[in-house]
Amino acid sequence: MKRLGKTEAVKLFKSGDLLALGKSAHEFRMKLHPEPVVSFVMDTNINYTNICDVGCLFCAFYRSRNHADAYVMTNEELKDKLDTASVNGVTTVLLQGGMHPDLQLDYYVGLISYIKQNYPGMHIHAFSPPEVIRMAEISGLNIRDIISALKSAGLMSIPGGGAEILVERVRKVISPAKPHVDEWLSVMEAAHSMGIPTTATMMYGHVETPEEIIEHLDRLRSLQDRTKGFTAFIAWDFKSENTTLGRKIQTRYSAEKYLRIVAIARLYLDNFPNIQASWSSQGKDIGQLSLYFGANDLGSLLFEENVMRLAGHRLVAQRDEIVALIKDAGFTPVQRNTFYDTLKVF
Repeated sequence: MKRLGKTEAVKLFKSGDLLALGKSAHEFRMKLHPEPVVSFVMDTNINYTNICDVGCLFCAFYRSRNHADAYVMTNEELKDKLDTASVNGVTTVLLQGGMHPDLQLDYYVGLISYIKQNYPGMHIHAFSPPEVIRMAEISGLNIRDIISALKSAGLMSIPGGGAEILVERVRKVISPAKPHVDEWLSVMEAAHSMGIPTTATMMYGHVETPEEIIEHLDRLRSLQDRTKGFTAFIAWDFKSENTTLGRKIQTRYSAEKYLRIVAIARLYLDNFPNIQASWSSQGKDIGQLSLYFGANDLGSLLFEENVMRLAGHRLVAQRDEIVALIKDAGFTPVQRNTFYDTLKVF
């Protein structure tokens, strides 16, 4: 199959027949994953702090250091959350937080070490590139030193948060104080070279153009050509409630746009093994439909999630419901771990 180029991808995004596009994406997905299975993971997203001095216009989660709701999680509070998650079958803990202006590297290493020592069976998926960059800034160490320290403490993989749209024009509008595109990519490249796999994400539906969406995918594909370290791509739309950006621009959810992005991502990211359907952000029915537009994974149950919830969006599901969604779509449900190893077939 000839590799999809940027010009053709933009045309497909703007005017390509949606059903034909979905059919092509699904056929390619089935070439990569011939068995008719769809996977999912049981995880929890724990936000260790909401203190952040970056002030992204799209974020409803962050608080200033002196805000009444500001917090930094203790090990005791972390234990309460992990005990509850463990009882409910969670196998992965996703740790993410604000870009705190003061926390030292010891704090982050301590979080991971605590989980590793007390929950040895829990996969630690933690700290997006902006958080890693902040650790380096505060500690005076380089990115590789930071990742090495985290890996030694028990870090197993890195989430793809903080990507938004990997185009500087967009970042200057929605998150001008956040790390640049090349900085985000450099963290991922360093992680991959050190044996730490990562995911890649996209948050669309604000000020980006179709051309910039394709540029985002192209930057990811180019890095994956070099490193082979991305395990999956996940896209979701901007949730505008309670955000500064949402008060400045008009947003309108479009299932058609989401399905188009999933399909084009599957075709364009031909070197990515997995495309996740983001049911928790797009709705369970659209998540299910995405399985015929190139997605082979239904993502995570997100036992706990706070960022989208504070932006006015929260969907929950039990494992049995996710299993039923996959079966109803005509696939065999498979519970996996974060490395995409099979844990259980339903």
